[in-house]
Amino acid sequence: MGTDRVMKVCIVGASGKLGQYMVRHALDRGYEVVGVCRERSVPKLAAFEGRMTVVPGATNDPEVIRRAVAGCDGVLTVLVPWGVQQYASGTAQAVLDHARPGARLVFSCGWHITRDGKDRYSWLFTTALRIVAVLGKLVRAVEIDDQVEACRRVFASDTRWTVVRGSDLEEGESQGLPVWSRHVGDPVLAGNLTRRVDFALFMVEALTDDALVHEAPAIVGRLTPAALAHTAAPDGPG
Repeated sequence: MGTDRVMKVCIVGASGKLGQYMVRHALDRGYEVVGVCRERSVPKLAAFEGRMTVVPGATNDPEVIRRAVAGCDGVLTVLVPWGVQQYASGTAQAVLDHARPGARLVFSCGWHITRDGKDRYSWLFTTALRIVAVLGKLVRAVEIDDQVEACRRVFASDTRWTVVRGSDLEEGESQGLPVWSRHVGDPVLAGNLTRRVDFALFMVEALTDDALVHEAPAIVGRLTPAALAHTAAPDGPG
């Protein structure tokens, strides 16, 4: 992209907490922003009225995504495993199908996603995940396996993708860009906590970081004790 024009970015899932933070970060950088969210959630973006374009509709609707990503240099997608109707995988597939060739595609998910099977999880983490998966499916509210399928499709694509895997999240003032590692279980990630505003910051920064193309960084707040120790002796990818 030439330096004489503004970067155009689509944020899929713009009305959620993470999405709104991404909108703010993108606007702060002077980007042209298009947001996608369900029609009933459009009022949540009222604070950005006149500063962004909103395309209302289901994020797993290919036609909605086709219109929203037209001409965009980058697409930031929140992969939410809502319901039991393949919402996450449908959203991912629509973005993969309709984003322009060469666009930077950045997806968000949790630590439970693994790209190469080398992540190491505690028994507490895996037990909690199984409980959430079973209960969520029983009440038809969440389908964790569908988020796994969504990321499988992203990993298999030939697009310029990044999948950002978030730790536990908290609200609060920004602590700066999170640190990252390729595998859950690496010592730098021991803090398992990131400010949501900084998760969004990492997503937006990834748009212009070519070192993250075809990476699935697991992130953590840069002020957690393990991250501070890592910063003092930097020898990892984050």
